[in-house]
Formats: sequence, C-alpha cells, structure tokens
Amino acid sequence: MTCLETLQAYAFRSLGYGERLLPRSDFTLCDQFVLIGSGLLWNIYFGLLAIVAGFFFANALAVAKTSARPWLRRPANGFIFVFRGSPLFIQFFFAYFLFLSLKSVSPVFNLLSSAWMGALIVLFLNTSAYSAQIFYGALCSIPKGDIEAADAYGMSGWVRFRRIMWPTAMRLAWPAYTNEAIFLFHATTLVFFSGFPAWRQQGDALYYANYFADKTFNPFVPYPILAFYFILLTLVVITVFGGINSYLNRHLPRDRRQKVKVRPQLIR
Repeated sequence: MTCLETLQAYAFRSLGYGERLLPRSDFTLCDQFVLIGSGLLWNIYFGLLAIVAGFFFANALAVAKTSARPWLRRPANGFIFVFRGSPLFIQFFFAYFLFLSLKSVSPVFNLLSSAWMGALIVLFLNTSAYSAQIFYGALCSIPKGDIEAADAYGMSGWVRFRRIMWPTAMRLAWPAYTNEAIFLFHATTLVFFSGFPAWRQQGDALYYANYFADKTFNPFVPYPILAFYFILLTLVVITVFGGINSYLNRHLPRDRRQKVKVRPQLIR
C-alpha cells in the first residue's frame, strides 16, 4: 500500500470512515504518521470544545467568586477547590463510574459513559475551574483608577463590567489563560488512560501510538511522532491566542503590551 493509499484508507479512521481493520504487520512510517494524526482529531475535538464551553463557564464562576452574596460565592469557591485540588485522572475515574451508575438507572444516560461525551464533560469542568481562578485573579488585579474613571463617567453595574472590567480582566488574564489552553490539549491524552472506552478502536492519538508501540516493540518511533503532532498543535494554539492577545492589547503602547509566554505546568 502506497502512502497515498494509506492516507485515503486511514486519514479519518478515528471518526469511523475508511478502512475498518488496522494494519497487522509491515508497519511503515506513513502508517504511523497517518493513523496517529487521525487519532489527533479526537484530541482536537476534546480540547477545542472544552476550551470554548469552559471559557464562558469560567467567567461566570469568576464573577460568582467575587460576589458579596454567599450563595453565589461559596458554591463557586467549592467547585474551584474540588476540581483544582484533585488530579484530573482521578476525576476521569470517578466520573466514569458515576456515569455508569446513571446508565444503569436510565438509558437516557448512555451517552455519558462514552468517551466523546463523558470525557468531554470532565475536561470541561476541569478547565473551567482552573480558568476561573485565572479570571478571578485578573478581576482582582484591575487598577482602581479604571473603576474610578468608569464611576466618574456614570457607569455602574452591568455597563461598567461589560465595557471596563471584563475587557481589562481578559487583557490581564490572557497570557496565563493561553498556558491553560495549551495544557488542556496535552491533558486530552489522559482520556486514553481513563475508563472511557474507544468504540471500534476509534481512539485518540495516544491510542494509535500505543498500538504501534505494542505491535513493533519499539516505542521510539510512534511516541516521537505523537510528540511532533502535539508540538504542531501547541504552535497553532500559541498563534491563535497570540493574535487574540494582540487584539486585546491593541490600544496600549508597544512597550506596555503583554506577550504570550509559554510556561509548561509540570504538575497539575
């Protein structure tokens, strides 16, 4: 099978399209690049949806945490503490068994026990907690002069938050939030180790990398390919978030603009 034929057969295999059977022997470098790249589509799916949905929920949690009302502040603090205080892998573990229990109660919850929905929910909740803490710190770091200027213009309540506080908070939080987005995409590889099953071998990038490592007894080819794909994905995230960061800081002089700096988190 030529590399072009391999691409046609396996490019979207992780989504259920193309050749059903995985190669069993005579693995080529093209086989590994194509199949691991196909699995990466699931990592992009998990990371992209969790980031987009988590962004809005995290903002709501950050605002609730700054609220003077205990019935808003305490649940937000509790949620952030639980999901930041426990390892992501343990969250996958408990969520899977919780969703299995719900599945036994009613077939309505069948979707929750599948990776594409259950794992996505866990990633969404986890990144929401971390992002909420970032946004909360940014809200607390807004210069008092900005708020006083808004008050002097007669702004208050929602208008002041929408036009002054929230844009300033996003500008302050964005470099740290970029690092959270990068880490979340890396954390999607933990779905492979969770209890959520890969239906019909339609797994993520690590699933296929592990498949080739087991079959060839040589992890030094598939895993560097996996790392290569995630480095490319990281560069895309940095580029996109860097563009947003430039837009948020467009009104500032160049010497005062915050730059996106990648600070990998070794321990979550």
